[in-house]
Amino acid sequence: MSGSAPAIPAARPVIGEAEIEAAVRVLRSGRVVQGPEVAAFEEEFGEELVGGLHCVAVNSGTSALQLSLMALGIGRGDEVVVPSFSFAASANAVRLVGAEPVFADIDPVTYCLDPNAAAAVIGPRTVAVMPVHLYGHPAAMDRIVNLAARHGLAIVEDACQAHGARLHGRPVGGFGGAAAFSFYPTKNMHALEGGMISTPDAELARTLRLLRNQGMEQRYANEIVGANMRMTDVAAAIGRVQLGRLPEWTERRRANAKTLDSLLEGVRTPQVADGARHVYHQYTVGVPDGRRDALAARLQERGIGCAVYYPTPIHRLRPYEDPARPPLPETDRACEAVLSLPVHPGVGEGELRRIAEAVNEVMAQPEATV
Repeated sequence: MSGSAPAIPAARPVIGEAEIEAAVRVLRSGRVVQGPEVAAFEEEFGEELVGGLHCVAVNSGTSALQLSLMALGIGRGDEVVVPSFSFAASANAVRLVGAEPVFADIDPVTYCLDPNAAAAVIGPRTVAVMPVHLYGHPAAMDRIVNLAARHGLAIVEDACQAHGARLHGRPVGGFGGAAAFSFYPTKNMHALEGGMISTPDAELARTLRLLRNQGMEQRYANEIVGANMRMTDVAAAIGRVQLGRLPEWTERRRANAKTLDSLLEGVRTPQVADGARHVYHQYTVGVPDGRRDALAARLQERGIGCAVYYPTPIHRLRPYEDPARPPLPETDRACEAVLSLPVHPGVGEGELRRIAEAVNEVMAQPEATV
């Protein structure tokens, strides 16, 4: 790293004294698995983020996706429409229940599932669509809801990166039959690890609670075949602290994004669809002319953290490769151009200017010298 300025990390999980005190309080209580903290976290998350929907806490965002599909009865022989431009967990959850992901292309502006592309891949075995609210930007849920209604499809929202995002005032996580959130340490809020499922359906919520706990509500009174995907009370207690600070952190992310929007040159800054509230889990720019990797290397040399989410689309990963699959041109273009810059609440005004100055300096150079 050149110069003496400290490195700017791409992400910085918050683990402060309040989180530590919450964890210690639970450990001292002796109620450490799916106890009162989990119940309180479910209620508070529902009220604060998804308009009072039923919420079921689990051990990861991937588990939240998988259990949502299971509770909806999706399994072997079924197909689920999924964007390929996402983390592999979106498709993995479909495979884990025995169904098959069918990949659709993305909107090149928002990087979220393109409803027209989704419509084009619906077939006789399609039972659901899984829009991903990528980078914290809500997918085009108004159109996706209409598409699902026309074809009789379930909607499982992958909201793992979108805590607090909204479309036309409506929170993500409240558009479909079920939605999954993640509490991985680098998310906008975390619980060290964990996930949450939101649903408007009380019966589906009960099924989800059975599925996460070996199929039982009463101990040893197993009603269905389930798994162990419970959340610990330590995780829930940390999540409750983080939930309380999420509004503050979200506004900081949005303010940081606005500052970068005003300063950056030579790259395409994130575009926000009409009526969308972007929560900037990632601040992702588009780098033109094949210069993305060179820009990333130069930023890292200067101690500026950056990352590519995602360099390889899911449909090109080994478990999902299929030479007969139709091309996904917008997905491939995005994988070659996107670069995420630091926007988390730990980034200060001076660091934002340092990031912008570095990006602008590199992009102003002739292409051959970058």
